[in-house]
Amino acid sequence: MTIHPTTTVYVDADACPVRDEALKVAERHQTPVKIVSNGGIRPSRHPLVETVIVPEGADAADQWIADRIGPRDVCVTGDIPLAARCVEAGALVVKHNGDRLDQRNIGQALGMRDLMADLRAADPLAVHRGGKGFTKQDRSRFLDSLDRILRETARR
Repeated sequence: MTIHPTTTVYVDADACPVRDEALKVAERHQTPVKIVSNGGIRPSRHPLVETVIVPEGADAADQWIADRIGPRDVCVTGDIPLAARCVEAGALVVKHNGDRLDQRNIGQALGMRDLMADLRAADPLAVHRGGKGFTKQDRSRFLDSLDRILRETARR
């Protein structure tokens, strides 16, 4: 397979449970990867990977990705506001559990995020804290979803 210079996978790497999986799929498709973080991760020596360490600060990695991502690119993130910015730029987004975010569902995802934030804020006893854990099935769905997305971008 040839390298697809018009597609880059951007990984919002802070607290990302699927960095290795993203690289595995991108390698299969010979697609460059940018691992973006505030630090605390070991740089990769893989020739397809560029490790980007941004200055510390709220949402610095998100800002770096949003400023550079474009159509045909793919963002791996669980951050819904970043996902919305990427979708707005024409990029494809895949969450850690394999869910794909695009023009059709990003509004709903933002609304659900805001609703859950309001519910957490209104719950002084912390009854609704914590979500479900990351599972092997989530990892498998992520691998399949990213593979499908990269096949789609190669056909365009």
